[in-house]
Amino acid sequence: MKSVSRRSFVRQCAGGVAAAPLLGRAAATGSARRPNILCLVSEDNGPFLGCYGDAQARTPHLDALAAKGVVFDRCFAMPVCAPSRFTLITGLYPTTCGPAHNMRASGRIPPWLKGFPAYLREAGYYTSNNAKTDYNAPIDLRQAWDACGRKAEWTQRPSPDTPFFSVYNHEMSHESCLFPNDKRRPQVTPADPASMRVRAYQPDTPEVRADLARQYDCIAEMDRQCGLKLKALEQAGVADDTIVIYYGDNGGITPRSKRFLHASGTHVPLILYVPPKWRHLAPAAPGARIGSPVHFVDVAATVLALAGVARPAYLQGVPFAGGKGDAPRRMAFCSRDRMDERYDMVRSATDGRWLYIRNFRPEIPYVEPLSYMFRARGYQSWARLAEAGRLTPATAMFWGRKPSEELYDLTDDPDNVVNLAGRAEHAGRRDEMRRALRDHMLATVDNGLLPEGCEEQGFDASRRAGAWPVAQTLDTALLASAQEADNLPALVRAARDPAMPVRWWAAIGLGILGRKAVSAEPALTALCADASGYVRVAAADALARQGRCDLALPVLQRAMEDLSAPWCSLQACNALDRLGEAARPLLPAIRAFSARVAEDEAFSSPQAYPRRILGHLLDMLEGRCKPLAGQEDLGVRN
Repeated sequence: MKSVSRRSFVRQCAGGVAAAPLLGRAAATGSARRPNILCLVSEDNGPFLGCYGDAQARTPHLDALAAKGVVFDRCFAMPVCAPSRFTLITGLYPTTCGPAHNMRASGRIPPWLKGFPAYLREAGYYTSNNAKTDYNAPIDLRQAWDACGRKAEWTQRPSPDTPFFSVYNHEMSHESCLFPNDKRRPQVTPADPASMRVRAYQPDTPEVRADLARQYDCIAEMDRQCGLKLKALEQAGVADDTIVIYYGDNGGITPRSKRFLHASGTHVPLILYVPPKWRHLAPAAPGARIGSPVHFVDVAATVLALAGVARPAYLQGVPFAGGKGDAPRRMAFCSRDRMDERYDMVRSATDGRWLYIRNFRPEIPYVEPLSYMFRARGYQSWARLAEAGRLTPATAMFWGRKPSEELYDLTDDPDNVVNLAGRAEHAGRRDEMRRALRDHMLATVDNGLLPEGCEEQGFDASRRAGAWPVAQTLDTALLASAQEADNLPALVRAARDPAMPVRWWAAIGLGILGRKAVSAEPALTALCADASGYVRVAAADALARQGRCDLALPVLQRAMEDLSAPWCSLQACNALDRLGEAARPLLPAIRAFSARVAEDEAFSSPQAYPRRILGHLLDMLEGRCKPLAGQEDLGVRN
């Protein structure tokens, strides 16, 4: 495949694209005057396809699609499914509309926001979704989809002349395929674990090799299923009028991929096939590859452009096909926040060649004892090696405290194990990407800067004039996460700020400094009586990190037990779990509260986050498991 500039190709085709009419519902009758659009979605896989140069892949159907279509070499998505699907259905970054940026949440969307397929329906399209709808927001499914569910098919459209937009989610390669007793049976010859390429960041264990082989088997089966969908188009005689988009929803699924902001978690495959009749809508010639970055936030704008439907001004993406000379994006931005029951905050920016990562909670290890993730045996084997002290430098770097900043060369270091952020020769590039990330967070009003559950979160609330000082909060968060003792005086001053988010980040920053911030004990003690429960929890967590569990534990217990503020309670549970043995004085209270939430149906989410995290804490305190390697010693200060 030849490589071309999308900008140059769009310029060549601008005349034809500009002439494409915006057709209304009436144009849906008669001969096909607008293309059908079929989206084939796979789960939890990076670009593990033959057309991306993966020699271990067995993906003939998608490779054939790529050979006659366009391959996007640098497509990026959020690293986990629900925030990723929020991006797809809304055309907005999930951080725009908190708490949609967290894994399993309900984004506070404005009343006017529609799932973008609703605009296609208004223009005469039949829309179907088979079948996932975990959009992390209360999207009106009846407004977006004519048919939605496991029986939804484009063949159900009312007339052969009605154009369709149809999505098929293939769950074969989902993370759960690695779990013991999984029932999936790929109809392919099993891969040999001994032949698997173990990535530099992964431990070379039999369990990891078995997981890799299983992953490739399931991807091969997913490819077979996609082939059946493509064959159905041919058999129905609609292939010549159907644009096909294939993509994976996020990276995955072996250790340090899904949920992480390294390329293994965010770099996904994207193939676009445009039949000859509609080639004026393509971003490049058949067989081309595009190297400029694209992002899932661009998908909604792209589909609307391909359909000839005007895109709403609020969309944050730009079309990567079908557009009218839109400049390709320069940077793609991704986010990691709460993953199920455990909190974190990480942001990234990439231009396709370089990847910059900012860890806003560097005191929280990358590898946390996440209940769902650790059902995979590869993760379990990684933990055993970490406990035994038998990790290589590349596999050990993800245990323990994180660096504040990371910078990787995606070409020379595709596994992202050589952090260049601290090297003088890369300081200019690091600083440029640092500025780009800050500008993006401000422009999108990043709701991850706010504690989950607070009244300031949400699209409208976070943009209300005077609601909170966005730039000051971001600058305090950057100061807090820098891990520099010289920032102590500024953080103490920020602890007295009238804005709750600023005080919250000040407390977090003092906790990140740990015992280097013991002189801030009076400030933290004062914050333990703050009007905000979120600030009180962060201050108590910081005091515990300084060895003052005598002051911290009563505050954390009260927050844990307050079911009127469930997200604040979960944050307290996180802090207690990180304390481990130091939380032992609260063992009776933890047992009682764990039993209470297990019985409290109103507080129980489908993911049962409080029960998960307290169950882990009780297992540690009662001797059924050990803390993961790399956890900091948070004992009592002498």
